[in-house]
Amino acid sequence: MNTVKMKGMRSALAMLSIACAVAAHAQTDAPKYSNEFLAVGVGARALGMGGAYVSAVNDVTSGYWNPAGLLGVRGDLQVGAMHSEYFAGIAKYDYIGLAKPIDSASTIGFSFIRFGIDNIPNTIDLIDPSGNIDYDRITTFSSADHAFILSYARKTRITGLKLGGNAKIIYRRVGEFGKAWGFGLDAAARLDRDAWRLSAVLRDVTGTFNAWSYSLDERTIDVFEQTGNEIPVNSVEVTLPRLVLGGARQFNFGKKFGLVAALDLENTFDGKRNTLIKSKAISTDPRVGLELGYAGVLFVRLGVGNIQQVTDIDDKKRYSIQPNLGVGLKIKSVSIDYALTDIGDSSVALYSNVFSLRFDLFKRPSS
Repeated sequence: MNTVKMKGMRSALAMLSIACAVAAHAQTDAPKYSNEFLAVGVGARALGMGGAYVSAVNDVTSGYWNPAGLLGVRGDLQVGAMHSEYFAGIAKYDYIGLAKPIDSASTIGFSFIRFGIDNIPNTIDLIDPSGNIDYDRITTFSSADHAFILSYARKTRITGLKLGGNAKIIYRRVGEFGKAWGFGLDAAARLDRDAWRLSAVLRDVTGTFNAWSYSLDERTIDVFEQTGNEIPVNSVEVTLPRLVLGGARQFNFGKKFGLVAALDLENTFDGKRNTLIKSKAISTDPRVGLELGYAGVLFVRLGVGNIQQVTDIDDKKRYSIQPNLGVGLKIKSVSIDYALTDIGDSSVALYSNVFSLRFDLFKRPSS
């Protein structure tokens, strides 16, 4: 192995060590589940591969999965969009992303994510001052989480080593009752060596802080007290760091067929979680994905993730998995992808149909 490769490996290992140290010293008194809408994932290609994607990603969705992957974007501007629905269409998850190469060594991107439930009945005024039920007094509101992500990626002088980062603004709102603003940072590195791609993504590097504020009128507070509901107070919520390690390899079979095999290990440091590998110090959630492509046009994808131990109704413990299936079609500069998650209801998670679109825009050559 030559000197440049040795330096590249040492740099990658040093970054990984720093990432682990930051995550291990994170606050342990923060809530375990915070900003979970950002853990759903974007892009039907990624979800069809079970979310094993931090090393496989090379398009506009890198802004979510691994900002260092933005350097794989081709064209003058790449646009991506996704829509999916959960809980029989009650909750809707939407994504739109933009990515633009600045020069041959750097790329910038922007992502917007919304996860919301609309038309929620507000029954605070269901009963009028005379004690009568009046359904005309029912109004509706929305509860939605929003994320605005600005991404940047740059090649280094070390062959194959790319670095990236995200700056995230979080806006969460529950009707007119409460809202929260938050800010966080992600850091990422990716090392390409021949057919191998190795990545490390540290999400919420310094913790993502959400400051909640509530504005409840006297009527609402009175109803909350009468019905035994807790009255919320202004507070700060912290999303702790998590480290995602990933590897992917490209296999070619002749001139037409190609296979991408990927493995991700998502590590959390906030106490024991219901994951396949768990301890008091660290919990690891593995994900495996495959993508078989033909002539760079047609793709079939498989993925497995969300491996958990569950208890049946007869108190017997078993492991559940979330299988995923996806297909993709690329015609010139347009890619259409579809994913079906949780095939056959093999896990406790509900399945969902996911569609996404991606296309490249090219400048017309000057005449």
